[in-house]
Amino acid sequence: MTAATTTAVLVIDMQQGLCVGPGAAHDCAGTVARINTVTRRAREAFVPVIFVQHEGGPGYLEHDSPDWQLADGLETASFDFRLRKTTPDAFLRTGLERLLKSRGITQLVVCGMHTEFCIDTTCRRALALGFPVTLVADAHTSAGNAAIPAELVIAHHNLTLADISSFGPRVTTAMAAALQWPAGG
Repeated sequence: MTAATTTAVLVIDMQQGLCVGPGAAHDCAGTVARINTVTRRAREAFVPVIFVQHEGGPGYLEHDSPDWQLADGLETASFDFRLRKTTPDAFLRTGLERLLKSRGITQLVVCGMHTEFCIDTTCRRALALGFPVTLVADAHTSAGNAAIPAELVIAHHNLTLADISSFGPRVTTAMAAALQWPAGG
């Protein structure tokens, strides 16, 4: 990773409604703790943190509903950025690309949920737009599905996304505890 001032952390869809109930994602509490490690270190190095929250229709992640709120235990700061989205792509109709460019951001650190939807789509879109991505290998999660358990979805995407070379920029993976930026940017 290069200078901190060119990096931003994207925390995608870490929302309360995706962490509780029968459809809860795998290891939400552990994922929240690892994301907090990443964002805490990022803030100490003056790296911007951007929380992206998905919005659905009535009854599903409806804006401002309890389920739409960020997950319990997720640490935020008043100067963190917040973006709302309505598709798996955190760039589509959100102003994310404009925000990144206006701040001179050239690379991203990505974590959050759901691995096979919003994490995958956003990572691929970031590459297509020219942003190299560090995927925090142990700080993204999934609920899995009837065919594949969450742990395998996560492992598969860690390998698959890092194997994509056709965009030019690449995805690399790193564990949350290993990510560090120089203090003070």
